[in-house]
Amino acid sequence: MQFQIPQFIEVEDKIFGPLTFRQFVYIVGGLGSSYLLYRVLPLFIALPIIAALLGLSAALAFFKYNGRPFILALEHGFTFFIHPRLYLWNNERKRQTVTAKQTDTPSEKGEVYVPKLSESKLHELAWSLDIKERIAAGIGSDEDLEQTGGVMPPRDAMSPVMTMQDVARRRE
Repeated sequence: MQFQIPQFIEVEDKIFGPLTFRQFVYIVGGLGSSYLLYRVLPLFIALPIIAALLGLSAALAFFKYNGRPFILALEHGFTFFIHPRLYLWNNERKRQTVTAKQTDTPSEKGEVYVPKLSESKLHELAWSLDIKERIAAGIGSDEDLEQTGGVMPPRDAMSPVMTMQDVARRRE
């Protein structure tokens, strides 16, 4: 058994001659309200309002903005002006007032500031330097280090990166 599958479901059916139901409602609504304004208001006040109203009803019925109905453009514009905006990033930086403090700088006293490091921080730094030296020397693991007898192979004299061991060798 074959079933007929509806195609072109986005295209509205023409009901009133060349007009769809929606277009017909917009046109009849614009003409009806224009007639009411013509009968109620004086002519010099009614004519500009009627012209704007007929233009709006024609735009709603026939005009497409970026391939979409004009009513959607009006709706999106209205919600843009009504709803608050959400700013995800704002580059305004608040200025902080800097108060001038009278501090003794190390250069005035002739002392050099030496940062205090805890033993765990020193251990971390030594470990990271050891890893960097191993990577630079091409030794990947402890097994590779044991194969070389615990001594790292000499580095190239033209190498742009120097380790602490290279500096110590040059001082000797």
